[in-house]
Amino acid sequence: MAGKPQRPFRFQLDLASGVPVYRQIIDQVRGGLALGTLRVGDQLPTVRQAAVELAINPNTVVRAYRELDLLGAIETHQGTGTFVSAQKVERGGAERQRQLDLMTGEFLARAGAAGFQVEEIIGRLEKIAKRKSI
Repeated sequence: MAGKPQRPFRFQLDLASGVPVYRQIIDQVRGGLALGTLRVGDQLPTVRQAAVELAINPNTVVRAYRELDLLGAIETHQGTGTFVSAQKVERGGAERQRQLDLMTGEFLARAGAAGFQVEEIIGRLEKIAKRKSI
């Protein structure tokens, strides 16, 4: 991790999404891990820092961090902060299904608001899937 300094990780909330704030925090950390924007050893904002920046109750951040800790995605070191863990996070079938439902629902809501029909979206997804498998 030597080299250029790391840009601090920042959470972004979508209060209109209907997704609970603590879930959005969890999903952003897991998404950051999947995309590589978060790596082992990266430090997350403190509970207080995240709560102030997001204008939310600190207990909400605590709840998200606690769940991420139980999943093995992060670890908190008293006095030094919360860091991305080296443990590989496994997702069970129910969790994978929940995440897929969430992502699909959000995508369909946004696409519908932009005037796209479900059939049109499915057709586009099928075209993209065919191109990716070639």
